[in-house]
Amino acid sequence: MADYYEILGVSRDAGKDEIKSAFRKKARELHPDVNKAPDAEEKFKELGKAYETLSDDDKRALYDRYGEEGLSNAGYSNSGPFEYGFGGLNDIFEAFFGNGGFSRGYENPNAPRRGADLRMNIQIDFKEAVFGVEKEIKVSHEETCKTCKGTGGKAGTEPVTCTVCGGTGKVQQVTQTMLGSFSQISTCTNCHGTGKKYPEQCPDCKGRGVVEETKTLKVKIPAGVDNHTKIRIAGEGDAGKNGGQAGDLYVVILVKEDDYFIRKGNDVYTLLQVSFPQAALGDEVTIKTLDGEKTIIVPSGIEHDKIITIKGEGVPYIGTNKRGDHHVIVKLAPPKSLNDEEKKLYTRLFEINQNKKPKENIINKVKNAFGK
Repeated sequence: MADYYEILGVSRDAGKDEIKSAFRKKARELHPDVNKAPDAEEKFKELGKAYETLSDDDKRALYDRYGEEGLSNAGYSNSGPFEYGFGGLNDIFEAFFGNGGFSRGYENPNAPRRGADLRMNIQIDFKEAVFGVEKEIKVSHEETCKTCKGTGGKAGTEPVTCTVCGGTGKVQQVTQTMLGSFSQISTCTNCHGTGKKYPEQCPDCKGRGVVEETKTLKVKIPAGVDNHTKIRIAGEGDAGKNGGQAGDLYVVILVKEDDYFIRKGNDVYTLLQVSFPQAALGDEVTIKTLDGEKTIIVPSGIEHDKIITIKGEGVPYIGTNKRGDHHVIVKLAPPKSLNDEEKKLYTRLFEINQNKKPKENIINKVKNAFGK
């Protein structure tokens, strides 16, 4: 999996201006109209994905913590900015002609924004998945800064009108090209589109309005969960902005395999080896079930790979009192060694079985001898 910082050729602590500069430089080099290499178009798209992510504070924070999977789980498609209509044209023009591009429509930067959803994996034993368990987990997420209450400004200071955009949150730039003049409107990078800026940043959150916190949560895992079951814990994702609600935490359950039980849906399967005499005569045997040891009857004459089913002793269905079944697969196990007494008994049994075979009459034997 490609590293977005390596694609852009910047360090992990690079600022926005450095990232934008690196993007513009590489965009000119890799654009398919300029670069005729077979892989130029693919590299150009990868460059777009990297820039789209690292130029956005929220996406970059998610990527730094969880990689591309974190972006996907948070609902970002991250398909790259060059694949969809005017969005792609805007970024291309920005790369070649400077900041801005075609207007994409106004989004109020001061509107409430929901926090990002988070995901973490937790591994549990097979029996814990069957009967349920409560686990403690430690989760790191963003919480609203208590010092500045999410404003990002130093306590006791008031925001002032942005001197760059005059409080509009937008800046306009006119670029002269061989095609004529292009008027480009873009978000003000000084105030991030809010139209206001605090003269001093909050010392705790460094102007972000959120801080990283680690907390311990208790997760109640219900009976019957299976591998990759997701449990949603509302409000335990990253904090929202501008009064927006917090995201959710999704705990993904990973279940360890068991050496004895095989699970298929809500049913479990186990193997039972029986001897030839047990199969022929039948027997009572003790087996291990999910609920402990249990005696079952092996009927006489049972065949290899036949199944004995114990109803209602499988895995519970989540949120109900219903359970699946326990299926016991019978395997005939031939003896590996025999003592003298056992050899005599098996020999006698063999002879008895041979005597049961129908015998040819004398006329048929003569016909067979002469090929008639």
